[in-house]
Amino acid sequence: MVRASARHILVKTEQACLDLKQQIEKGADFGALAKTHSTCPSGQKGGALGEFGPGQMVKEFDTVVFNGEVGKVHGPVKTQFGYHLLEITKRG
Repeated sequence: MVRASARHILVKTEQACLDLKQQIEKGADFGALAKTHSTCPSGQKGGALGEFGPGQMVKEFDTVVFNGEVGKVHGPVKTQFGYHLLEITKRG
C-alpha cells in the first residue's frame, strides 16, 4: 500500500491560507509558520502529520497528498476543519 508523509498549516479563512502560501513562496519557513499560525495541534511540530495511508485523512486531504507533486506546497485545500496548506514530504 502506498504511504505518504506530509505537513500542513490549518487556518480559518481562505485569505489567511493564501497569505501564508505567498510568504512561503517568498522564502518563509513552512514549519515556523505552522508553529505560529496553525490551529491544528500538529502546528507545534511544524505541521508534521507523520506517515499515513489512503483513507486515514479526510477525502480532500487524500486527493492532494496521493496525487499532488511531492515537495510542493498545495492549497488552499478546504475541509470541514478549515483551510489547509499541504506539503507532501514523502510518498511511496
